[in-house]
Amino acid sequence: MLKIENLEVRYGGICAVQGVSLNIPRGSIVTLIGANGAGKSSIIRSIAGLNKTVSGEISLTRREGDKPISLMKLKPEDMVPNGIALSPEGRRILPHLTVAENLQLGAYSRNDAEGIAHDLEWVYSLFPRLLERHWQKGGTLSGGEQQMLAVGRALMSNPDLLMLDEPSLGLAPLLVKEIFEIIRRINKEGKTVLLVEQNAYAALSVADYAYILEVGRVVLEGQGKAMLENPKVKEAYLGG
Repeated sequence: MLKIENLEVRYGGICAVQGVSLNIPRGSIVTLIGANGAGKSSIIRSIAGLNKTVSGEISLTRREGDKPISLMKLKPEDMVPNGIALSPEGRRILPHLTVAENLQLGAYSRNDAEGIAHDLEWVYSLFPRLLERHWQKGGTLSGGEQQMLAVGRALMSNPDLLMLDEPSLGLAPLLVKEIFEIIRRINKEGKTVLLVEQNAYAALSVADYAYILEVGRVVLEGQGKAMLENPKVKEAYLGG
């Protein structure tokens, strides 16, 4: 579905991503694992069109039989209409709007009222607490509820590819478990998921495939469950 070939990202004189190639098959969960500064968020921002200093190729094939689209030629505002949604690190909800208003904004590019209503009902079924608090201002929610709202808002665009940047950051262990169970459900409903995550154990437990990054390079890749048993991954990311 999404292919990245020889991607390079620079910020001034700093090369944050160096010759990275990835493949995200349709219907899969693919995760990027690495410490702070490994290049994970730079890759996801490049897919979203938010990094200008990029070389390489990023291509998207939305449907079987379609010709690939070069995302390098698109602007950030073109990504959502082309089926790509990002739930960003730090949630970035609109604090002065209600839960319902935040979710409605997620569907800004759509004009199918029946489909929007269906997806709103689906989001509320995934996150019942958002339905309970649909009238509440986003800024008054707990951290976990704000994360649910950020994911729900991204889903309201009805994406083919859902990108999640550090969805467990700052959450209590029980909420982390809940968020990753919901990621599984989202994937089973037909969404392809690209997951950027520092919680290596949780991410590898749900991922079909994983890429391990260090200092802007892919140093290891393989099936998610197999990576849980890899000695190098255990030592570096799973506490031995």
